[in-house]
Amino acid sequence: MKIAQPTPELPVPSVIEAQIYYRDTLGFEIAWHNEEGRIGAVSRGPCAIFFRETDAPFHPATFWMFSPDVDAVHDDLRERGANITEPLENKPWGMRQFTFEDLRGNRFFVHHDL
Repeated sequence: MKIAQPTPELPVPSVIEAQIYYRDTLGFEIAWHNEEGRIGAVSRGPCAIFFRETDAPFHPATFWMFSPDVDAVHDDLRERGANITEPLENKPWGMRQFTFEDLRGNRFFVHHDL
């Protein structure tokens, strides 16, 4: 039996606003939007994220994202103006990683094993 990586669903006040931010600032593509269901998605390569319109309060989540070329992802996001909250560096636990946050404070650790 095969099973794929889980796809997170983030609560947002506006699916369209979230999709535009993820497209323009984080380099994702808008995959789809169902206005009636108040749900939509973005993707970047095999990584997909769903958004569901929800009333506040919003509670930030944390995600770990593996990349075979963490330096290229870092440089791309920095050039796009992403909110990089921890610099790209080699960590003592054997990973090269950096951290960024989205508009709602969701934290993403992008990493590659050393």
